[in-house]
Amino acid sequence: MSEEKLNIYNFSELRQRGIDALTEALGPVGMAYFFRQFEPGCGDYTAERQALLADVTLEDFAAYVKRSKEKDAQ
Repeated sequence: MSEEKLNIYNFSELRQRGIDALTEALGPVGMAYFFRQFEPGCGDYTAERQALLADVTLEDFAAYVKRSKEKDAQ
């Protein structure tokens, strides 16, 4: 990596140097996955979750956890 001082007010250079650093540290695929973390989602997660779990009881959840633990023990 270059030892020259970075002008943080040159946004094009800053962006390119950041991408270069991430690519060097993580590889091109890792860099792409890193950037995907910051993509905005869509929809209303809270409303979707409440609708999806509306009929799930505490007993249902406890049974699911028990099945998962038994499956992991095998």
